[in-house]
Amino acid sequence: MIRYSRLNGVIGAALLLAGCGMNGPPTVAAKSEITVAAAANLIDVFGRIGPEFEAETGIHPVFSFASTAQLTQQIENSAPFDVFSAADSEHIAKLEREKLLAPGTRALYALGVLAMWIPPGSKVQVSRLSDLDSPGVRVIAVANPELAPYGKATIDLLQSRPGWAKVKPKIVYAEDISMAKQYGKSNNADVVFTAYSLVLHESGQVIPLPASGVEQEMAVLAKSPRQSDARRLEEFLLRGKGRQILTQFGYRTGPTANSQ
Repeated sequence: MIRYSRLNGVIGAALLLAGCGMNGPPTVAAKSEITVAAAANLIDVFGRIGPEFEAETGIHPVFSFASTAQLTQQIENSAPFDVFSAADSEHIAKLEREKLLAPGTRALYALGVLAMWIPPGSKVQVSRLSDLDSPGVRVIAVANPELAPYGKATIDLLQSRPGWAKVKPKIVYAEDISMAKQYGKSNNADVVFTAYSLVLHESGQVIPLPASGVEQEMAVLAKSPRQSDARRLEEFLLRGKGRQILTQFGYRTGPTANSQ
């Protein structure tokens, strides 16, 4: 009888717990999430945009930062991204030709500005491009032009100058512009060419080069299973609060345009 009573008690407790589970508060649904392949120049600005977008939409963006060329290759190899925010238009156009973009989602979202940054630890006196010819400037950090659009814009700019022959031996190449910035922060470069958005709030001397506008395009990926949520991020950047934040970080956001 004692054993029987204990068994009844166990069964009763189990039923009570089961009843609480059935009749208690509903399970909280998993938060919507999208994965965003983002060019390295967007690290700082997307750090601000991500929380603002999530607060407005309830969609959690997970960012993967790298050079535009590296991200393009990952997408071609079926990386599970929902959105691609590139640092140029050429790689987006390439993916469009390969039918890897959702139709109607390719758009220009910002014009990036190239900047010349003299880190606070640098001893050189540089205020214009011609000062790079000075013997005192020993190391100039630039993103790999074969991988990073800002690196290509830098080399195109420097090659157009008469002093290119003197400047070329001083250049060290980083994987992307974020890494180029690290060369300056670690006192391994006298001058750094990077995105204005990455050094806008840094100490040292920041010299924007406005004539060097870099067209940055984005698109939703054709294989994304969350295209509706992905399009909401694009809308946030093109016409929502994200556009204002881009401007605060030094990007130009003229009239939005679909580039198809």
